Amino acid sequence: MEEIEFYLEEAKEGMEKAVAAVSHEMMRIRAGKASASMLDGITVEYYGAVTPLSQVSSVTTPDARTISIKPFEKSLINEIERSIINSDLGLAPMNNGEMIILTIPPVTEERRKELVKQAKSEAENGKIRVRRVRQETNDALKKLKGDGASEDMIKDAEDSVQKLTNTYYGKIEEVFAKKENDIMTV
Repeated sequence: MEEIEFYLEEAKEGMEKAVAAVSHEMMRIRAGKASASMLDGITVEYYGAVTPLSQVSSVTTPDARTISIKPFEKSLINEIERSIINSDLGLAPMNNGEMIILTIPPVTEERRKELVKQAKSEAENGKIRVRRVRQETNDALKKLKGDGASEDMIKDAEDSVQKLTNTYYGKIEEVFAKKENDIMTV
């Protein structure tokens, strides 16, 4: 039945989005190594428009503890510095007039454990999203019963949804395990 295939495809897309969201959130968790993606949430005022930092500057990581930000226009340097100071990153920018340099401090063992907890929480949020997609899909499938779908077809479709759920749970666990390893590696 076409509707069943539609719901299964929709479930797959929803679960993929949940994994993508977890991956994105994991990138934002600072593991003690410099990464340009740490600045993804930073925006600056540029000619009256709020613009992502990556669109007004070149962001590089010359080494594992340093991020260099070279604005395309020198006039933006103070605005970029202010945005970084006001962000929740907790980094102190050094402005040399040409570029901004961020030094990433080493992470203490206690802080690493907190970061792992934060990553675990993000992974759990992703699993909750996957479960929500599974529930919504199963509810939609059950409504098809009144539209002439057989119980066997619906049961097979629910089994397929559960297999998808298990697959995407595994993907979320992989993302978490990789991040946990990244955080705990000194």
